[in-house]
Amino acid sequence: MLIAGPNLTIDRTAAIPELRPGEVLRLTDVAVTPGGKGLNVARAARALGVPAALVAFLPGHTGRAAGALIAEEGVALTGVEVSGEIRSTSVILEPGRATVLNEPGPALAGGDWEALEAAVTAALDGHGALVCSGSLPPGSPEAGYGRLVRAAHEAGRRAVVDAGGAVLRAALAAGADVVTPNLGEAEGLLRGRSDEAVEASPDARGHAEAAAAALVAAGARAAVVTAAAAGAALATDGRTVWLPAPRVREVRNPIGAGDVFTAALTAALEAGEDVLAAARRGVCAAAAGVEAPLAGDLDPMRMRELLATYSS
Repeated sequence: MLIAGPNLTIDRTAAIPELRPGEVLRLTDVAVTPGGKGLNVARAARALGVPAALVAFLPGHTGRAAGALIAEEGVALTGVEVSGEIRSTSVILEPGRATVLNEPGPALAGGDWEALEAAVTAALDGHGALVCSGSLPPGSPEAGYGRLVRAAHEAGRRAVVDAGGAVLRAALAAGADVVTPNLGEAEGLLRGRSDEAVEASPDARGHAEAAAAALVAAGARAAVVTAAAAGAALATDGRTVWLPAPRVREVRNPIGAGDVFTAALTAALEAGEDVLAAARRGVCAAAAGVEAPLAGDLDPMRMRELLATYSS
């Protein structure tokens, strides 16, 4: 698969017994890694043994350093150099809770997005599907992912989009093959609200099913709306299916579970599975992913264990 994940970051993932705002605190178990949703998708694909390539912006000196770290991981990267410096993300893990502080990324200059779009289009021939994943840096066109969806379709490739807001709206208008927002992102677009707390509410299933159906009505060929530990809703033309999340042993890091889902779903689609079977595989991969310590990581054997006993 080919992944457009424009907005890379440097992740600082750390643990703390309790996050107490306004106090001086000491973090433990700090891991510093390149990150971003697109990179998480590439990592998960690699863990699953699926050939994947990432196209992303590399801002300034820190962007080039991140590119070198990504290469050391064995992820195939086409970097588009731009000005500014790469953003940072702080992930604070407490027992039973994760807090994420995201920076927006450096502003793009004229021609930067077009350079990334050209790099993605040039790489499409070697892949069966395009994944567009994550936020766009300031200065990107709102229709950025919509334009990439159209480029994928012109090349005879499927397009899977994981985004929110106006960026998701443009992908819907372009007829994305599958969209995979979380419930907060989906309702942020459809209802003008963006409250991810609804994912843990007792009526998360009903909200997710309604949102998935609405996204298909808005132009997607299929939509999967993920609702954290509750599960995910898949909608296609005239059909909605609820996919409950498998029981996990221990939630070590929930960050990136949606990216693992998207990677496994897209890999299954490339392998010829229908969208329901692909979504089931994605749900089980995401469950395995939350048992791993770093975003985008998973044990494929654990995914297969969950899949073998899974029923929706």
